[in-house]
Amino acid sequence: METGKSTEAAETATEAPEDYEGLRTLLLSRRETMPKRLKQLAAFAIEHPEEVAFGTVAGIAEHAGVQPSTLVRFAKSLGYDGFSHLQQIFRDRLRERFPDYRERLRVLRNLEGDHVHAASLLEGFANAATISLEKMRESVRPEELSRAIETLAKADTIYLLGARRVFPIAAYCAYAFGKLGVRAILIDHVAQLGPEQLATATERDAVLAISFTPYAPVTADLAAAAARNNIPVVAITDSAFSPLVSSADVWLEVAEADFGAFRSLSASFALAMALAVGTAEKRAES
Repeated sequence: METGKSTEAAETATEAPEDYEGLRTLLLSRRETMPKRLKQLAAFAIEHPEEVAFGTVAGIAEHAGVQPSTLVRFAKSLGYDGFSHLQQIFRDRLRERFPDYRERLRVLRNLEGDHVHAASLLEGFANAATISLEKMRESVRPEELSRAIETLAKADTIYLLGARRVFPIAAYCAYAFGKLGVRAILIDHVAQLGPEQLATATERDAVLAISFTPYAPVTADLAAAAARNNIPVVAITDSAFSPLVSSADVWLEVAEADFGAFRSLSASFALAMALAVGTAEKRAES
């Protein structure tokens, strides 16, 4: 029998969040007090929103490592009528934030009737970049940034992990570290050789891993492998429930804003530049 039922009952929400952001806030506020299985399911839900949105109860439970009945208990503890009610929040969120690219273009065209002027597009993306940068200033704590820089500065070699949408950030870091005289290796996954590319890393090195929702499994897997081998991991990610957090010695939170469901990378690039230059300066001091 699972423990913590009294705690679960005490935490039953009087009113269920009506959108994903409200749900995320509630889960974060309860992260430390949730019973073990509900906390495990909460982490899985944030890490795998697509699977929660469109998976079956049995399939989600199997992948999350819980009993199917736990999904119902989890939903009701948050104030929902049942799991299908909670699942709808995830479906709505993904439809709003991550429609396919044709749908994104259709939405942008509809902003101004049949045609979106180039100036309007530029303004929209510039505003998203500005919002992202302002949010990053608040979410990245100076002491954590300093710890990240110290970790990278101590490394003989920095291994750079970033797949799919964030690969350009990892590639920029490879360029910047090289220009600054810091040895770095870009894990580019050519021929799916990411594990082999990381296999030469030792405890004297460090990994800089970058991933945002929906998280790239290869990045999470390789960061976890590095952590198991006692290789320091610095992570840039967007949530305390990110799969990178459990592997990271230090993690920095960046939540990019979007325009027409196209997410900015402005804050991520700014943070990457700060890490690269800060690492080089820290090495010069010693």
